[in-house]
Amino acid sequence: MKKLILMFAFGIISTGAFAQAPLEPGGTQLNAGVGLSGWGVPVYIGLDYGIAKDWTLGGQLSFQTDDDPYNNNGNSYNYDSTAIGIGANGNYHFNRILHMPSKFDFYAGASLTYYIWNYDDYDNNPHPDNTSLGLGLQVGGRYFFTDNFGINLELGGGSATSGAKFGVTFKL
Repeated sequence: MKKLILMFAFGIISTGAFAQAPLEPGGTQLNAGVGLSGWGVPVYIGLDYGIAKDWTLGGQLSFQTDDDPYNNNGNSYNYDSTAIGIGANGNYHFNRILHMPSKFDFYAGASLTYYIWNYDDYDNNPHPDNTSLGLGLQVGGRYFFTDNFGINLELGGGSATSGAKFGVTFKL
């Protein structure tokens, strides 16, 4: 029984050791997860496409909501807002120049996102971050357990959904 468990564990480890990262030209991967921001918890899904060696272009959809209580002139109010983001991103992957193992993927890039805002408060005031267009920068990394499955962590700034994202990646 110990030999069977050992062989199974070695099989899983060796499968992950041959994962190919970053995404090769013509390759596609799906990313999904949750994030942290100054308001609300964004949920996202995105698709990346390898356009050249070490370069990817992608698209992303996100949704987040904010529900903040506040007081004005002794009255209690609730401020509710939601944002749907439709965006594009481009990333450079540093694995080759940093000589990183193939199960890791380290990248940085920029994104441009259009936000559809919906807000509701006692005066119908917009959310303080209600710009329709967001330009952001991001840096992130992935760890692949197998050729097609990994986890990702991304830190970003300069947009309404600034903060961190954590999720899973599936190569298609």
